[in-house]
Amino acid sequence: MSDKVRWYKRLWTFIKEARAELKKVTWPSRNEIYNTTLVVIIATVFFGFFLFFMDIIFSWVITKIESFF
Repeated sequence: MSDKVRWYKRLWTFIKEARAELKKVTWPSRNEIYNTTLVVIIATVFFGFFLFFMDIIFSWVITKIESFF
């Protein structure tokens, strides 16, 4: 029985400490979220196209090397 009491006390302590830590967090502003999201989307599209074209180039090079032998 004492294990259950300890378990509930530990859970309650964890919840209180978690709420206290969340009050200390500096949350980003709406503008910061918008800007960082935009950067992530642009970087993802850029690297997607970059990898796509690199794949085409390497495939072409491999095909030329295979046809040489």
